[in-house]
Amino acid sequence: MKLIGMIMGVMVATAPLFAQTHAEKISKTLSFGKLSEANTVIIANINGSVRVEGYEGSEVRIEVDKTITAKTTERLEKGKQQIQLGTLDLVDTVVLFVDGTGANFGPRKNRTNNWRGRENYGYDWCCNNCNNGCECRLDFDYRMDFVVKVPYNVNVVASTVNNGNISVSKARGIVNADNINGSIKLTDLMREASASTINGDVDIEYTTNPKKDCRFYSLNGDINAWFQRGLAASMSFESFNGDFYTNINNLENLPMEVEKETDSKGVKYKVNGNRYRIGNGGAAMLDFETFNGNVYLKERTN
Repeated sequence: MKLIGMIMGVMVATAPLFAQTHAEKISKTLSFGKLSEANTVIIANINGSVRVEGYEGSEVRIEVDKTITAKTTERLEKGKQQIQLGTLDLVDTVVLFVDGTGANFGPRKNRTNNWRGRENYGYDWCCNNCNNGCECRLDFDYRMDFVVKVPYNVNVVASTVNNGNISVSKARGIVNADNINGSIKLTDLMREASASTINGDVDIEYTTNPKKDCRFYSLNGDINAWFQRGLAASMSFESFNGDFYTNINNLENLPMEVEKETDSKGVKYKVNGNRYRIGNGGAAMLDFETFNGNVYLKERTN
């Protein structure tokens, strides 16, 4: 009887610790203050997926599925209030991010990877310095899944970190996508693009072959790239444990390229011998790189 009483006591004590979940949908419509070729939508997610689709309209239509999970009602309520959709209106650019994560979001002036001359916006992970007003640890878990419709011709910058994939379709502007633990899928592309992920595949499909440089990278995944028939470009391929496959017959080896960099240790040289001319060549350089994955470059046959 004493053993049974002890087990029942443990069950009663742990029952309130079972996770509770809150789900809601956030809907919002935004407009550009100035219409131009520079119009850009930046989506910076952390936990969750990002899906972007171009459409024939002038507004940015946003739907976010927000999920909060916590072990107590108090913590659940705190997460419901704290995690919100953040927006920035930069006149010609709309920025969407997750507010209330404990990280400060804004321009990162010390970063050199600017987007078309703009300051690079991102999260300031301040957990190494908790004295600046940010929370280093959340009492709840959260997930934000973005579905965003953008005007056809705008540029798209999409990113996430955990628990979600990125997909962009029917965007006629420049597309830039970055993920950490998930895949990237870009379809109906018409201009230059870049995609980079650590754990996931990168799938690329062009409706109109690009005329400017593109870069596609995956550390632990394959790159599948489809182009229209008659592709004319230069190409670079680099991998540690991966191979390159293609259905294009007219590939021509290009001379080795030597890159020279200078840092605090001295001069560093990088040699890339896997360079090719596709068709008659062209202004675009298609740069493919993996570590543990293959690259599949294919032309449409019809």
